[in-house]
Amino acid sequence: MSTGDTGFMLICTAFVFFMTPGLAFFYGGLVRRKNVVNTMMSCTAIMGLSVVMWILLGYSLSFGGNHGGIIGDFRWIGLNGIDMNEAGPYAQTIPHLVFVAFQMMFAMITPALITGSLVGRVKFKALFLFVLFWSIIVYYPMAHMVWGQGGFLAEIGSVDFAGGNVVHISSGVSALVFSIVLGRRRGYENTAYRVHNIPFVALGAFILWFGWFGFNAGSALGANGLAAHAFLTTAFASACAMLSWMIIDVIKDGKPTLVGACTGLVVGLVAITPGAGFVPIWSAILIGGLVSPICCFTISLLKKKLMIDDALDAFGCHGIGGVWGGISTGIFANRSINDVAKWNGLLYGDYKLFVAQIAGILITIAVAVGGTLICLGIVRIFTPLRVEEKEEKVGLDVSEHGESAYPTFNGLDS
Repeated sequence: MSTGDTGFMLICTAFVFFMTPGLAFFYGGLVRRKNVVNTMMSCTAIMGLSVVMWILLGYSLSFGGNHGGIIGDFRWIGLNGIDMNEAGPYAQTIPHLVFVAFQMMFAMITPALITGSLVGRVKFKALFLFVLFWSIIVYYPMAHMVWGQGGFLAEIGSVDFAGGNVVHISSGVSALVFSIVLGRRRGYENTAYRVHNIPFVALGAFILWFGWFGFNAGSALGANGLAAHAFLTTAFASACAMLSWMIIDVIKDGKPTLVGACTGLVVGLVAITPGAGFVPIWSAILIGGLVSPICCFTISLLKKKLMIDDALDAFGCHGIGGVWGGISTGIFANRSINDVAKWNGLLYGDYKLFVAQIAGILITIAVAVGGTLICLGIVRIFTPLRVEEKEEKVGLDVSEHGESAYPTFNGLDS
């Protein structure tokens, strides 16, 4: 084992952990002031729940053994049998427990992404139970299929460097399904929803950007050239996407906006995630530059044409951004960068990887849709999904938590 790789991976793990608090600020700034505590509390509760579940059974189901390429087993339940001084089967230069910890942070942020589509109307109890069941039914199988030994998607040749399928498409599609089942916020058609705290949005986006370097570079599982490559593709794609979204703002409204720039950098990060360690650095300008108009168009279509209340655009940014990232990996990937890919991308005259990527995306969508509907059916046995009309009008901060983000102490908070 390597102390250098171990230290690097522990730092990357801490980086990725910090992304979920960053997401809480990002989402919290975007919502109405009467729902900011509830929005941030959703991310906070998921942080605790995901850690407990991952250590007890999540890691074992995701990476322990193999059953049909779909799921693992219980050999490492409670991390039993994992020696702190031994390497595991997935990385030879770092302790097995470091790999466990790194993957735990992915299991944390993924369900937190879903919460963005549901703000202002979902019961906290329902969301908590949903995440519990969703982690078992959707996330752990997806992690195994993509990254586990003998995983089905890995076996057919689909690649996902840091979570395009596992993290972004699965959470984005699940967010869309949940938001449709939940229904629109009351008065959605006649209400102009404004960002209540732009500095929160910017702070959250910058924390996400910071953490994403650990997210992608750390997926090399060592302090090596591949990590440096993933670091630079991540920086390049996110910067290009930010500039692209600023251009869109200027074309549409005549002015660049801070919220738009932050949104652009996030979708750029999403798009490069599956290919960060497979595609040439130059290709990141196309991957990042094109994802902003793709996501912007999708968001406009969902909100204005289809009237789907994906409140903070979890599907429009993460779902669609992840799909584009998976497709672009099938176009630009080069085996000289990372021979985990069985074939070169479409750009180099080979179509097999591109086909495998499309298959992987479609399977991920199917698992997310089916799994989400199953989870919602189970949750409904225990609690309604949605708060009452009065509670929605008052705001979920007070009705669900008895707290206010901005108390005036005169009884008139809203």
